[in-house]
Amino acid sequence: MLYYNLAYAKRTCSVKRIEHTGEPMGQDPNNEFPKAGHNHRTCVDDALRKAEDLCALRGARLTKLRRRVFELVWSSHAPVGAYELLRRLGQERGGVAPPTVYRALDFLREHGLIHRIERLNAFVGCGRPDRDHAGQFLICSGCGAAAEVDDPRVDAAIERRAGEMGFAVRHKTIEIEGLCPPCRHHDQERGHAQ
Repeated sequence: MLYYNLAYAKRTCSVKRIEHTGEPMGQDPNNEFPKAGHNHRTCVDDALRKAEDLCALRGARLTKLRRRVFELVWSSHAPVGAYELLRRLGQERGGVAPPTVYRALDFLREHGLIHRIERLNAFVGCGRPDRDHAGQFLICSGCGAAAEVDDPRVDAAIERRAGEMGFAVRHKTIEIEGLCPPCRHHDQERGHAQ
């Protein structure tokens, strides 16, 4: 995993999946995070609809518990840990056994509906569960938000270089730590940004 510590700040923000469109790099990064007025309910509803459709297509059962775990992961664009999911489910349903939640998370990961942020030992929803891809994440050290970057050029470069070295890649997760646009702006206002 790659980690870059850029700067620190405290401020809340949300996150959106960033998909590389083939456009040259260097576009305004503010366009890649939700703007004020982001309708998160629509975001969650769209993700749930995609999950239901994919599970039906694959003959996989999105049980009530799996669906609820999925909704809780998507309840924020920030990554959420298994123990936080357990706490929330416990408040809703009474006692929930940890293995039950871990099995639901495993199912959701197996079907590409969520990703695990290794560094945080937490989970975040996947905006493109309909296709197989490696996780590339920008993680804000200020507010904890995580944006998924989907750039096939990054995957290709890693595969190429690993192949040149005779290395067989089994799993790829790239996690880059820094500041999201709102936290970066807040940090600059305080005079701490580089």
